[in-house]
Amino acid sequence: MQKIISIPISLLYYLVFGFWLVFFHPIQWVCYNQFGYEAHRWSVAILNWFLVRSTHILGTTYSIKGLDSVPKNVPLIIVSNHQSLYDIPPYIWFMRNWHPKFISKKELGKGIPSVSFNLKYGGSALIDRKDPKQALPEIKKIAELVNTKNYSVVIFPEGTRSKTGQPKPFAVNGLKMLYKYAPDAYFLPVTINNSWKMTRFGQFPLGLGNNIEFHMHEALKIGDYSFEEIFEKTEQTITKHIKN
Repeated sequence: MQKIISIPISLLYYLVFGFWLVFFHPIQWVCYNQFGYEAHRWSVAILNWFLVRSTHILGTTYSIKGLDSVPKNVPLIIVSNHQSLYDIPPYIWFMRNWHPKFISKKELGKGIPSVSFNLKYGGSALIDRKDPKQALPEIKKIAELVNTKNYSVVIFPEGTRSKTGQPKPFAVNGLKMLYKYAPDAYFLPVTINNSWKMTRFGQFPLGLGNNIEFHMHEALKIGDYSFEEIFEKTEQTITKHIKN
């Protein structure tokens, strides 16, 4: 029944979603080319406020736990499970003061209004997962940027989204590069719940009435742990709080 009811609601949502992406694309271009980094960053943040609020059409709500305890003015490596594309806008909006960047597949760097422009010019890393010679230098570059500027970078070490909410094993290489080249940073484990329910039927129609939960755990200073210790602790912390 929900699937049938969701059809007209999903159509309305996608119209609104697409409108904001197209509307903000030239705004981003002007902000970036005429006013620089800060103006562009805020144009992206405001876009994602609209994207987050647009999901209310679907009855979606958000719970953000632990945001007040996230360290400020330090570089952050945000390590998170990944359940759907609806994981992204809340990071950009709710963590806007931490200047979030992303490690994303290179295919997203072209063809999508607003999204591709931000990924290409906003400081994120576009990588080819099948080509370590291309991917690892890009991750090194963003690690050094984060470490120097006290920005944050979001990495989904599962690689691909979980369609059922159950976590996949975390890959090591990307996290190891971030650990090595952002030595002043903190690992911030984040558990996302219920985002997968947005696409329980696929990309159309969308799931209705979901509460997407972001649980931000205690930050771990890289200097206090070996890579093996911080990797294990981070993965265990995230997966332990994923709800069935």
